[in-house]
Amino acid sequence: NTHWGGVVEDNSFGTHEFMDLVDQLGTDAYITGNVGSGTAREMMEWVEYLTSDAVSPMADLRRQNGREKAWRVPYFGLGNETWGCGGNMRPEYYADEFRECNTFIKNYDRAKPIYRIAGGASDFNYTWTEVLMTQVGRRMNAASLHYYTLPTGNWRTKGSATQFGEDQWFSTLSRTLKMDELVTKHAAIMDKTDPEKRIGLAIDEWGTWYDVEPGTEPGFLFQQSTMRDALVAALNFHIFQRHADRVVMTNIAQTVNVLQAMILTDKEKMLRTPTYWVFEMFKVHQGGTVLPVELQSPDYAFGGDKIPMVSASATRAADGSAVHLSLANTSPAHAVTLSAKLLRLTPKAVAGRVLTATATNAHNT
Repeated sequence: NTHWGGVVEDNSFGTHEFMDLVDQLGTDAYITGNVGSGTAREMMEWVEYLTSDAVSPMADLRRQNGREKAWRVPYFGLGNETWGCGGNMRPEYYADEFRECNTFIKNYDRAKPIYRIAGGASDFNYTWTEVLMTQVGRRMNAASLHYYTLPTGNWRTKGSATQFGEDQWFSTLSRTLKMDELVTKHAAIMDKTDPEKRIGLAIDEWGTWYDVEPGTEPGFLFQQSTMRDALVAALNFHIFQRHADRVVMTNIAQTVNVLQAMILTDKEKMLRTPTYWVFEMFKVHQGGTVLPVELQSPDYAFGGDKIPMVSASATRAADGSAVHLSLANTSPAHAVTLSAKLLRLTPKAVAGRVLTATATNAHNT
């Protein structure tokens, strides 16, 4: 693997193993095809291999490899970071590549067409989104957006995952809140040609990115996850929920052992990180309806800058049985007394859970 770690990739965890994991987890598959060094034909044949129940060369090959029934692949990405490591393309060039490859992504189950996600912008590259919207348009179901939180903003010296002071606590949370600006501005560009919001925004890489843990392979991107990361996850969730009219998917990078992971493993041992528990606590919002929240918060100030001390989002459960309100306190030292007013709602009971620790760098080992 010339990109990550320089180790041999023997494909021992390949298509069948990945789809088996999807089945075991009871989740949906999101697979990305290789636009950079691959071909339209390779992508076409992979989709056929995965999703066709016909009598055809690729479907027959899948059967020979032990899988009779086609898999369901709801989401398919056409290229990844094609503005950088995925090909260093110009947006106009990538738009043409998308149009060609997309032509050959077939819906073998026409009742459940594949949701096609274009390789969208990095960070503040608004030109990329403008080009995709005008030159790809409705051929895509969504465009991706990638944004990582670096405490220092410097890719060469990003900062430690566990050894930091209040300066990098504050800078990490402040930079995380830039996600709201990014989503707002990219969505505004999309609104120009898609006011009906038929094309979604898929924020399929986000989270913290620190210097790797000492003694680990730099290319493996292994880092610890602390209470600071829990706050990053919560702040991002609040932003995503506020933009639920355009944001259709968000995928933290990544799930296990890499960057802001939810699970860390060491041979037969594993642990759940603070980020895991934020995901677990926020799952009550899934399938709900976003409710507007009017928040008056004191500021958390540090070094001449300030951010809101409190962040919040709320949803009504799909069955109407509950309203879920999630809150995050960005201050490492001060509690906040909160008063909540629910309009047109009289709760019969109130219950809550808290994720906290005695130190900002608290983490599980």
